[in-house]
Amino acid sequence: MKTAQQALPATPWLPARPDGNPFDLADDATYRRWRGWKLQQRPADVADVTVDVADPRALTVAERQALRASIARANVAIYRSPVLDEDPLLPVKLGAQLGLQRLDANWLAEDDGISRIEVSARSDGVGAKGGFIPYTTHGIRWHTDGYYHPEARRIHGMILHAVRPAASGGVNRLLDHELVYIALRDESPALVRALMRPDAMTIPAREDDDGIARPAQAGPVFSAEDGVLHMRYTARTRSIEWHADADVQQAVARLAALLEAGLPGQLELRLAAGMGLVGHNVLHDRSAFVDDPARPRLLYRARYLDRVAVG
Repeated sequence: MKTAQQALPATPWLPARPDGNPFDLADDATYRRWRGWKLQQRPADVADVTVDVADPRALTVAERQALRASIARANVAIYRSPVLDEDPLLPVKLGAQLGLQRLDANWLAEDDGISRIEVSARSDGVGAKGGFIPYTTHGIRWHTDGYYHPEARRIHGMILHAVRPAASGGVNRLLDHELVYIALRDESPALVRALMRPDAMTIPAREDDDGIARPAQAGPVFSAEDGVLHMRYTARTRSIEWHADADVQQAVARLAALLEAGLPGQLELRLAAGMGLVGHNVLHDRSAFVDDPARPRLLYRARYLDRVAVG
């Protein structure tokens, strides 16, 4: 655990460097330089990317620098604060201080654009929220947020703030998607190339009583723009279609195997009240949990079209 005063800003990999793009499969020299830096920065545990803050809504200069340093090295930072009130705008106020402005509100979010992640009031699991796993006590497999969105609505930044934890369970695992990219590319660039196909992964259309609520959405798993890597993925096996190409099938199987086995740099934590995570759209999951009826689990989630300003 680092205090804001102890954490030194890491030197981020600047995406606009004129000497190459580490995510260009034809540019191995730049990739090797970036890879060396990335692996050197890889956190050993959650404490390496955790920062104590007095109030996420009003960061000090040192706290903001410490959060940005962790995000620069690991694409995510964990904050711990004594703030225990239920201010639903806390994520928005925190995000604005880190350059997150373009809030992407999904259809289950409240009018303020913040999603209240809590168990649906319907005991039968039916209803607007009850039909979706985040609003149940079930575990959620590895995924990145917004994997069903079109390219124009890619989720680049996210904040998850814990108001009330579950009575037990509800553990999150986090994995920097750039470490997954390195593992696959080191094994074979062909695996990455297959996952960069623009039609590698398709999320089928979602229908409701009025017809098609969301059209089918095809896209790559890995994409890179301006030297920034984005990952679009879900480990779910239902409501997803992988391209039948043999190279894609092999790459998907290998990716799933790596996630199952665990990679160095994988983090695990259970968010306590006043804690949260902020950063880019890294891979994450959630274990099943048991709720306390008197104080049911509640988290606020904000998703952004922006990345955190780490430079």
